[in-house]
Amino acid sequence: MIIAVIDGMGGGIGSQVVHALRDELPSSIDIYALGTNAIATSAMMKQKANKGATGENAIRVSSKNANIIICPFSLLIPDSMMGEVTLSISESITQSDAYKIILPILPENYSVIGLEAKPLLLMIKDAIDIIKKEFSIK
Repeated sequence: MIIAVIDGMGGGIGSQVVHALRDELPSSIDIYALGTNAIATSAMMKQKANKGATGENAIRVSSKNANIIICPFSLLIPDSMMGEVTLSISESITQSDAYKIILPILPENYSVIGLEAKPLLLMIKDAIDIIKKEFSIK
């Protein structure tokens, strides 16, 4: 199984996700750190992702191979993260056959009605619970 964690900017969200996945899931699961930039990829790799790659093409190719994608909602919005998110990145994520877990972290000028505001650590815990349930992982 391959879990792709995709993040941008400084990789702070992705690195917390990778850290929690590594702590909670079996070591047989591959975690790919996919960054929109090298800083984000590096931050996630420091948390013991199995593989890391950077940029639009790496995200496009790796999204096809992933069983699960975890990323902030911002990565579904072209030109977000100060322009780091290209249309190709957004399309690669949304068109992937992978099961997608989207963290409701939005750009400043977006609101989604009906979402419960939670701290990031609780959102990550919920993501791990979903993975364990949907993929029968103990």
